[in-house]
Amino acid sequence: MKKTVVGITVVGKDREGIVAAFTNFAFSRGGNIEKVNQNVIKNLFGMYLEVSFSKKLDVKKFDIEIQKLARKEKMDVNTHHETNLEKNIAVFVTKEPLCLQTFIANRKSLKGKISVIIGTEKSLEPIARKAKIPFIAVEEKNQTKAEEKIIDICKKYNIDLISLARYMRILSPNFVWRYPNRIINIHPSLLPAFPGASAYAQAYERGTKIVGVTSHYVTENLDQGPIIFQDSFKVDPNDTLEKIKSKGQKLEADTLLKATKMHLENKLEVRWRKVHIKSK
Repeated sequence: MKKTVVGITVVGKDREGIVAAFTNFAFSRGGNIEKVNQNVIKNLFGMYLEVSFSKKLDVKKFDIEIQKLARKEKMDVNTHHETNLEKNIAVFVTKEPLCLQTFIANRKSLKGKISVIIGTEKSLEPIARKAKIPFIAVEEKNQTKAEEKIIDICKKYNIDLISLARYMRILSPNFVWRYPNRIINIHPSLLPAFPGASAYAQAYERGTKIVGVTSHYVTENLDQGPIIFQDSFKVDPNDTLEKIKSKGQKLEADTLLKATKMHLENKLEVRWRKVHIKSK
């Protein structure tokens, strides 16, 4: 019988005994802990447990019982069950349309469903409406309050994977820790060179001969998560900044789509902060 794997995220105020409470819970249900990662930043505690069960697991009962423990320990807990069912994808956007348009144009090739599009503004709502995909604008400027709303939306749509399609906000550890290795971003350079929002301008000013794009999993460290896939294009000496941007934005969209497909097809595994491509 194939083992059942459950991912458990625990986020809340740091205090003693939390790790023991949840690992003991897993052991008492016959689980074997495959992975455990924990972080503390400014009194915020985050933990990810990956637990495998060799015997049949009553998923519904497990989720009810772990939520009882969550209330007792005053922690926010989410469980993620690896199944072959269609994954729910949330696409986060701001105002650049190409990544979103590329996703929508290729959505039939995804082993998942774009369940919701979340925007920091309403610029791209018409694209979502035309594609008949729910669009929710979270225009709250305070990032903490915005993330509270986004967390609720992701829970409502039972989101498995988040793709940041030129989403121009920095996600906090409080959010990122809830979706370990399940948030994919792109950066317009071969990281770590040319960091920040003006990567193409920096590349242009320095006479770069090759411009690259990096797709990576998001961690609490900006643009430093495990790298999934990288691609590049050659710069013609006569290329203007606008030409480089245009080429780059197309490559960004293609790279984000490819990384998302690889994740959904279960081809990626993160070990020791590196992404390994699984062999067939």
